[in-house]
Amino acid sequence: MKESCSRDHSLAPTLLLSMPQLQDPNFERSVILLCEHGTEGAFGLVLNRPTETPAADVVGLNLKPSEHNALRLWTGGPIEPQRGWILLGEGLDASEAVRVCNGVYLSASVDLLRRLLEAKADTPARLLTGYAGWAPGQLEAELVASSWLTVDVDPDLVFSSDPHQMWEQALHGLGADPSALQMGHGVH
Repeated sequence: MKESCSRDHSLAPTLLLSMPQLQDPNFERSVILLCEHGTEGAFGLVLNRPTETPAADVVGLNLKPSEHNALRLWTGGPIEPQRGWILLGEGLDASEAVRVCNGVYLSASVDLLRRLLEAKADTPARLLTGYAGWAPGQLEAELVASSWLTVDVDPDLVFSSDPHQMWEQALHGLGADPSALQMGHGVH
């Protein structure tokens, strides 16, 4: 059995799966890693919005083309798209990162980013721009409106699944049929 991330009184860490009643195009069929949640609001990263852009092309670290690897840029959310986040899996040096949960770490370290970009191997890491955020009470209201489902974080889903199938895969993991979801008829 895979070890998943557990949570205490906060909703974080968890994965948020958008439901059809959520009408914001930024979050249609999205899977969000909710990293922080409390009285001040909530912070998360959209996990299933890859771009075709190589990360080395946009970070401005003056790397030689021969040093580039397969690390791509991902859209982490609509807020502050100029801000970058590094999401790491197990097996990488996470000394410059904050543990979100077992097997998932978050960083904004430029030195760590450089090491990731210079690594030759395909590593369990994502460079995301922007984030998803909620004001105090906003996420709770959206949950009451059945705009989101919550599911435990599975690092394999986060780093190893096809991003275009992640939403469906997470719903199937809950025993839900994605094709059966209709506007206004979420899963409870």
